[in-house]
Amino acid sequence: MTPLLDTIETPADLRKLPRSMLKTLSDELRAFLLDTVSKTGGHLSSNLGTVELTVALHYVFNTPEDRLVWDVGHQTYPHKILTGRRKRMASLRQLNGLSGFPRREESPYDTFGTAHSSTSISAALGMALASKFKGEERYSVAIIGDGAMSAGMAFEALNNAGIQDNCKMLVVLNDNDMSISPPVGALNRYLAQLMSGRFYASARSVGRQVLSVSPPLLELAKRLETHAKGMVVPATLFENFGFNYIGPIDGHDLESLIPTLENIKQLMKNGSGPQFLHVVTKKGQGYKMAEADPIAYHGPGKFDPAMGLQKVVVPAKQTFTQVFGSWLCDMAAQDKRLIAITPAMREGSGMVEFAQRFPDRFHDVGIAEQHAITFAAGIACEGLKPVVAIYSTFLQRGYDQLIHDVALQNLPVVFALDRAGLVGADGATHAGAYDISFLRCIPNMSVACPADEQECRMLLSTAFEQDHPVAVRYPRGAGAGVATQAGLQSLPLGQAEIRREGKNIAILVFGTLLYPALLAAEKLNATIVNMRWVKPLDVGLLLRVAAGHDALVTVEEGAVMGGAGSAVSEALHAAGIVKPVLHLGLKDQFIEHGDHAKLLAMQGLDAAGIEMSVRERFNACLPAAY
Repeated sequence: MTPLLDTIETPADLRKLPRSMLKTLSDELRAFLLDTVSKTGGHLSSNLGTVELTVALHYVFNTPEDRLVWDVGHQTYPHKILTGRRKRMASLRQLNGLSGFPRREESPYDTFGTAHSSTSISAALGMALASKFKGEERYSVAIIGDGAMSAGMAFEALNNAGIQDNCKMLVVLNDNDMSISPPVGALNRYLAQLMSGRFYASARSVGRQVLSVSPPLLELAKRLETHAKGMVVPATLFENFGFNYIGPIDGHDLESLIPTLENIKQLMKNGSGPQFLHVVTKKGQGYKMAEADPIAYHGPGKFDPAMGLQKVVVPAKQTFTQVFGSWLCDMAAQDKRLIAITPAMREGSGMVEFAQRFPDRFHDVGIAEQHAITFAAGIACEGLKPVVAIYSTFLQRGYDQLIHDVALQNLPVVFALDRAGLVGADGATHAGAYDISFLRCIPNMSVACPADEQECRMLLSTAFEQDHPVAVRYPRGAGAGVATQAGLQSLPLGQAEIRREGKNIAILVFGTLLYPALLAAEKLNATIVNMRWVKPLDVGLLLRVAAGHDALVTVEEGAVMGGAGSAVSEALHAAGIVKPVLHLGLKDQFIEHGDHAKLLAMQGLDAAGIEMSVRERFNACLPAAY
């Protein structure tokens, strides 16, 4: 029952409440959040931790006229609930439902899409300076997590923002001591030290020393004793960037949050320049099971809040992530040169066991994809064999480093690209739709597309054997269920295989869509070629298949434009072969969140869709009986 929350349709309703009622509202909001996410699945820990902060921000600032930019956007469920979307929360992350991240198309309160981290300060600064240029009186607020603050882009924005005069901009550091994986790096250590007992003990010690040396400074010593952080913190790096630093304060204490935000708002109104508020929150706040294990509750599926997450039953099929994690450990045991790197995705990329077994060979560099790639390049320069485990969508953020620092120098870095293709509920921001297109045009790069779990393991071994950069792309979740075999056998570089002999039409498949294509081929009596490699392409086999068939079809779970099918057409053109070719893949559009199987079907990439597309285009080429 949420009687008070039910009266809040917009933040304007929230701002009509007396401050004394905001604690009740926050409690109801947290209860509603837990109830809805347990039914839909989604990000939980981070959102439980931002309830009071969200209430306070919308209470103090005149949203949507004032701009809130959340970073990373998976902490915005309370924001969605308070901004007119409470009744739609049951559709969260489902087809045609609410996005799990801010979307400008979804609400005027979602001022900027933030599904990748560390962009909020740049965006909020742009909004603040645009408002200043247009003569508009509005405030811009970036709410950034401590994990997102570790990325270089955040500091580039701080560096730019700190020199701006009369800039009505506030950065709120939501310090909850956790990104998706456990936080790492010097900044995190600094924040932890700031809040540690030793920090306050040191400040008290300074106060006693001042008192003993000069009794007239008794008042100063008292201030050091009771307000240690306020006396010391302004000398931090954030002040050196040009911000007025305030905090740290308790992000769950509305009686502290709201007056502080009101004071900061007044400072900005008076032209005091960019402000920085350090807020300390706790992931999973108010739900003991999530407080105890915020990583497990970071993105759970459906569950019973009373029971919590039950022991996971190991599925019959291995996920590709698990295949990679197992291969990584086995290869590391065999080859001591292997060094594993991830940008803050230890759990998501299946590297927990490796980190435990080979801690001196594991590097989580934080949310710093650009650094991760150049760091790997440096390791490769010294004769070691780095393996970078990174989501396809996050590799986009290190594209210059991939070209300039790895490929141009032809360094043997293996890129294990998880989440290649569509990603279901996470939607367009996390879909690995473009890696084939942007990788295959880079000299020295090779790109492999395993069709199943065993082939993935073997192609990872192939990639590791090479003396040049290789990317192995594989999707989220499980594949066809092909059991992996012990050992580290590899497959020949650039060699495809014919999986089914048919007539007239040949379907060339790149990746896991091989299995629905095989089903379609049975109804079409088509030849099926498991291409395995986008680059180097098996041109020899391609030309033989082209010579023996009337038409060709390419199938890939990636963007059609510039993708693997384009590579086939280019190879045919280079050989002077004119042959009808149908390219099937992801259309030239951003594909939103929803069930993965449904999304594939909507793109015509399930067995029925492949068959239909072939019949529509090449019906005259089909054997008479089909």
